[in-house]
Amino acid sequence: MRKKELDRYRTILETQLDEIVGHREVAVHEIAGGGAEDLPDPTDRATVESDRNWSLRLHDRDRRLASKIRAALERLEEGRFGVCESCTRPISQARLRARPVTTLCIDCKTEAERQER
Repeated sequence: MRKKELDRYRTILETQLDEIVGHREVAVHEIAGGGAEDLPDPTDRATVESDRNWSLRLHDRDRRLASKIRAALERLEEGRFGVCESCTRPISQARLRARPVTTLCIDCKTEAERQER
């Protein structure tokens, strides 16, 4: 892969990571600000608790994605980015554009999903 393409993926990954970190700060502030205990109506408390649980799930999803992004940036630095971890063939540009954190080419991913079923 050419340096220009690698730089483009690095920028995409770093931008995604910055967005996730920004979301995390907002989510932590919202979760900490809670206050369901202060609401007299049980329905309102339940709504606040439900929203808090939803925020926690989104936060966990973002945490896992951030980990994948960091791993992709590490592969970029090591020269392994864009190479399938299973068959060692190059991952298509279309797949990398759609999912830059991917570690498998489409054929290997399809096979892995088939085996999971």
